[in-house]
Amino acid sequence: MTGPPSFPPDAFHRIDDDDDAEFYSFPRPVVHIDAGAIAALGRLYAERVPVQGRVLDLMASWRSHLPESFAGRLVGLGMNAEEMADNPRIAEAIVHDLNREPRLPFDDAVFDAVLCAVSVQYLKRPVDVFREVRRVLRPAAPFVVAFSNRCFPEKAVALWRATTDEQHVALVETYIALAGGFGDRATRVFAPAEGNPLFAVWAARSGA
Repeated sequence: MTGPPSFPPDAFHRIDDDDDAEFYSFPRPVVHIDAGAIAALGRLYAERVPVQGRVLDLMASWRSHLPESFAGRLVGLGMNAEEMADNPRIAEAIVHDLNREPRLPFDDAVFDAVLCAVSVQYLKRPVDVFREVRRVLRPAAPFVVAFSNRCFPEKAVALWRATTDEQHVALVETYIALAGGFGDRATRVFAPAEGNPLFAVWAARSGA
């Protein structure tokens, strides 16, 4: 019987491993995906995110890509207060460094969905963070992780930089599996002939 997969010793090292608070101390109002990928992500959110739910945008920035139909309460947890203040969908913003402290500053089972868009590649302790996501989700609530082929390479972990787009999908699926407490995973790939590809992996919290 084999145990869970193990990661190489330097898997989560980064080119720039200085304190993230310095890197994110000033706003970067950029998006890592183009209009086509943003539209595809919005359609996915329209399918998976409860319209009236309380939703956590993990590693939030100045845009959340939720559809216009979303009428719930969005909580943003990110590294730059100014960026989140510029996000018209965020009702509550919390500055929090997940690489310094993976524990989420919320009670158990308080969110109807958790989103992580184009940011998973920066997590140094992704399995710990995903376990926390499971904790704060209500039963059957979804966790949606979306990513593309663009990033700030100096802050992406070595394992991400060394793997392909298809391997990124498998890697996120592995994080979810190792976190435990999630049901079956699903994947969607939006790969236009031109423009940014979009990959999404999602799973719902198990349990009653």
